[in-house]
Amino acid sequence: MKKVVKIIIAIVLFIFIAIQFYQPALNIDKGQVYTTDFTQVYKMPVEVKAMFQTSCYDCHSNNTNYIWYDYVQPARTLVENHIKSAKEDLNFNEWGTYSNRKQERLLNSIKEQIETKQMPVPSYTLMHKNAKLNNENIKTLTNWLEQQE
Repeated sequence: MKKVVKIIIAIVLFIFIAIQFYQPALNIDKGQVYTTDFTQVYKMPVEVKAMFQTSCYDCHSNNTNYIWYDYVQPARTLVENHIKSAKEDLNFNEWGTYSNRKQERLLNSIKEQIETKQMPVPSYTLMHKNAKLNNENIKTLTNWLEQQE
């Protein structure tokens, strides 16, 4: 029985090491200045800009600040799939390319999701404590978003 357990552990370890060789492309576009970026399209207080960048931009932009465990499979693939899906819904770097109607819809959606604490998603804030929005942050962001509507 002990031999079977050792074989199973060896197989699992081998698979874990083997999947490390599959590394999806990183969501990094450092140095790129986006004139269409959300923070460029709107004038906003520094603290509002910082909150968006800290709590939203890792998934909803072309630049993700990866943490060491984001490079380890299978977490890496999960993170990249999450980013891809998030950017399909909203990419803050491309905000200025969206139609006025889409921007208005997204502003309402952002406000609603922040108010209901759907964003940032709990699975993200679990590992990124600085991205969690407290009640004061939520009030600041939603007040600012209301002014943009």
